[in-house]
This record gives sequence, C-alpha cells and structure tokens, in this order.
Amino acid sequence: VQLQASGGGLVQAGGSLRLSCAGSGRTFSSHGMGWFRQAPGKEREFVAATSRSGGSTRYADSVKGRFTISRDNAKNTVYLQMNSLKPEDTAVYYCARGYGGSYYFRTYEYDYWGQGTLVTVSS
Repeated sequence: VQLQASGGGLVQAGGSLRLSCAGSGRTFSSHGMGWFRQAPGKEREFVAATSRSGGSTRYADSVKGRFTISRDNAKNTVYLQMNSLKPEDTAVYYCARGYGGSYYFRTYEYDYWGQGTLVTVSS
C-alpha cells in the first residue's frame, strides 16, 4: 500500500488549498482515512478523518468550519479542502490509512502513511 500526498504550497493568510492523497491497492474503500499535520518542533496532530464510505467525518476543533475532508473511492483518493488558512496552519500534512473502516483520531490507529506535503501560510 502506498499513499501519495500532494497539493501543498505557499499561500497567504485567508487563502485556500486542496490537498490530495492517492492510494494504491484494491482495499482503499475498506478503510477510514485521516489527515494529520506536524509543525516544526511539535508533535504530529490530528486534523480530520473520514469513514470508509465518506459518510462520517470528524475534525479537530482548530480546523472545524474551515477544512473539509472528502473521498472518491472510485479514484482511490482522499482530499482535504482548506479554506480561511491561518499562519498557525503551517505544517507538513500527512494522509494515513486507518486500520479499519471507521474514523480514527490517534496516530496508532493508522497503519500506512503518506510522505507528507508542506503547507506554508504567510501572514
């Protein structure tokens, strides 16, 4: 299983970006997916997660109302639409595959991770 994250870049505060995470393998639709981020000098933190169907989603309080996670199982891809970006959103963003079909909040509940994509928000 491989996960390839893309879409990061430099954006001004208040702007938007959409991250994508393309997965390999035939079991993509059987697993929940999540996005985490890690800022310099900080621990990796949960951002958003979706169940295998996309019908259930969860968000960190810090991004609720600004970020939207979605998935297209026909394309083996999960997305993170990020709006109203703030400088504190600056981090490397990682997508990950959950062990099962639900949504998960903890890093140990994910078994495969993408390589990360850098998001930089300037003030």
